[in-house]
Amino acid sequence: MLLNLSDNANGEVADADSILSDIAVPEIDIPAVGVVVDKSKDLFCPEKRAAWDNSEEARCDFSRHPSLTRRNGVFFLSLWKKTLYGRTLSEIKGDDDMIEFFANEMTLFISDFLGKNLSLGNWGICTTPRRRHKERNFASLISAAIGKKLSIPYYDDVARCRTRQRINAVFTLNILPDVPNLIVFDDFVTTGSTLGAMKEMLSFYDKNILYVAGINNKL
Repeated sequence: MLLNLSDNANGEVADADSILSDIAVPEIDIPAVGVVVDKSKDLFCPEKRAAWDNSEEARCDFSRHPSLTRRNGVFFLSLWKKTLYGRTLSEIKGDDDMIEFFANEMTLFISDFLGKNLSLGNWGICTTPRRRHKERNFASLISAAIGKKLSIPYYDDVARCRTRQRINAVFTLNILPDVPNLIVFDDFVTTGSTLGAMKEMLSFYDKNILYVAGINNKL
């Protein structure tokens, strides 16, 4: 917008100050707003991390992923890995058909790995202590079936657990297998704490030990 400073038809220039003085600036009332500080949203407060959601149970689709893993001071073989999809661990343990499936697959896996050493050596198999499901222990049933298929003795209740927690568990020897070569089988391995406790317990005895797991319960 152009401001015409001509005051009349004769082209006389009007006084700019007089023009500006005639312009009335409206007053705008801005209400005072109280500032409320929400301390719960303070950017400088330490952020509280949300608790991990453990409601989603681990799963396995039984795609073969043979691997050698070192965890908690123990090297162990495993045939499968935890997956995002597939059957939950509770479903697997609750299905009697999975005992035979595990036994068949693990027997082939162990046979392939040991080769001639399996037939030349005096081997036996055992598992970790029964801390839950003492009447129907999934790992024990699989171990016994593997022993039959490999034609090697299965030793039940080799170890007893002195502590209730799984982490930093302490095992005591209950039965010492009378074979020089021993397979220690566990159905699922997560932290490796259980196999670590078995290794610590058996380290006092002159045994050649192979640690084997069905499912490596970490992605």
